[in-house]
Amino acid sequence: MSTFQVPTREQVSEGNQKIFDNLKSSLGFVPNLYAAMGKSEHALGNFLAFSGAETSFSKKEKEVIDLAVSQVNGCSYCQAAHTAIAKMNGFTDEQALELRKGQASWDSKYDALAKLAQSISQTRGEVDAATLNAFYGAGYSEENLVDLVTAVGAITITNLFHNITNVPVDFPAAPAIN
Repeated sequence: MSTFQVPTREQVSEGNQKIFDNLKSSLGFVPNLYAAMGKSEHALGNFLAFSGAETSFSKKEKEVIDLAVSQVNGCSYCQAAHTAIAKMNGFTDEQALELRKGQASWDSKYDALAKLAQSISQTRGEVDAATLNAFYGAGYSEENLVDLVTAVGAITITNLFHNITNVPVDFPAAPAIN
């Protein structure tokens, strides 16, 4: 278990202090995972630019991806954070749990997206043709596939970072999956 300490605003660079201020203004607090990234002069800003970049996916679709991938990668921090964000974006507790399992029985488009996101993570991109064809059959495009791979990459960064650092989770814990 890591002893990686979460820095305070005063312990990070001036540039990261500005990012902390922006996060506090927009979110009401600086999530511990982001604060920990602030130990690097450049990582936090680079990551936020990458993860917050324009995409062909809606906010709800991004949560589908984030929940499915965070479950595969065993990241308790991201499972908790994205369960809370999914609820803010209109998903129920039950739907968030199902998305973490890589499925969405109530919506065929979300189901195809969750299954492909999960498969990309589990197989390191060596997905089977049926899963990819279901994604396209649900109405997604090649543009969406490109954006899906970058979204999987972005959430994988935070998953791995938390799994290595084990910074304290500052969101309500995500329910366990049976």
